[in-house]
Formats: sequence, structure tokens, C-alpha cells
Amino acid sequence: MVTRAQRAWAVLDTVLDPEVPALSVCDLGIVRDVIDHGGELEVVLTPTYSGCPATEMIEENVLEALRAEGLGPARATLRRAPAWTTDWITEDGKRKLQAYGIAPPHTVTPAPAYAGAGSVPGAQGFPLRFFPKAALVSCPRCHSKNTERLSAFGSTACKAMYRCLACREPFEHFKPI
Repeated sequence: MVTRAQRAWAVLDTVLDPEVPALSVCDLGIVRDVIDHGGELEVVLTPTYSGCPATEMIEENVLEALRAEGLGPARATLRRAPAWTTDWITEDGKRKLQAYGIAPPHTVTPAPAYAGAGSVPGAQGFPLRFFPKAALVSCPRCHSKNTERLSAFGSTACKAMYRCLACREPFEHFKPI
């Protein structure tokens, strides 16, 4: 027999994230628990970051979906500790991000350091510093690692804006947190 909490999990897997509508709130990993208290369901949510503007909308959408399926009454509880991390995004969620055109956090690979990283004498005796390149991000369209970051922030604070130098398409990258 399927429990009320299991039915709630199935419903929550259909509730889309308002900022990345390719992912459900379960794919994103922000639904931490569903607890059946007998007369009431409690859905424990961890926002992607404190102050996320979509948090209230997510709470409302979660509770409305449960009510629409006849699983209410229900309440949402925000739990900010432990803090959400991109490790909580499911593997299916990462595939959905890529298909949607957003590079998921797992596509980041460290770039090789410049040869002779460190400092060398420069003009007028001031040292020149060489630093390793930033991490490489694969293009979600053509999978090239020949990409460049255009901006540290994309349409939301959790994403950065990139451009693929191979296919010339801009794309967002869900930053690893």
C-alpha cells in the first residue's frame, strides 16, 4: 500500500522550480523530507540560498499541489541548515538542466595551470603573477570546453553567463555551491 507521504513525494516531483522550470523541486533537491503527522503533512524545504526570491512561490506551489491532489492539509517548513548545495541536485536533474540549455554544476573541470605558475620579475622589478585559469565549463549544446565566462551572474544569482567559442552560443552555468 502506498503511504500518504509517498503519494506526496510523487506529487512534489511534478512541482516545477519557478526560476528553472525544467526541474522539479525534487530534482533540485530542495525538498528534504515529507512527514505525515496524521492530520497534517509537513514538507521540509531548504532554499537554494538564503534570500532566494522564489522561496515563497515554491512554498505556495508545493502546498497547492498537495491540496489539489487531496493530500492536505499541509504546511511547509524551511530548514536552512545544513545549507543547500548543488550536490543535492539529482543526476536526472543535471541531465534536465543540460537538455534545457544550462550547463549543470558537474560540467566544471579544473583548467591546467599556466606553465611556470608563480611570480617572475617584471618591469621595474615588480613581480608579474601568473595564476591558474578559471575552471572550464562544457557547453550544454555542443559539449565543447572551449568556453568563456561573460558574467559571474546570469538570470539568477545561482547561475553565471558563459559563451561557447566553438558553436558561438551563449548559455548559463548553474554554479557549484
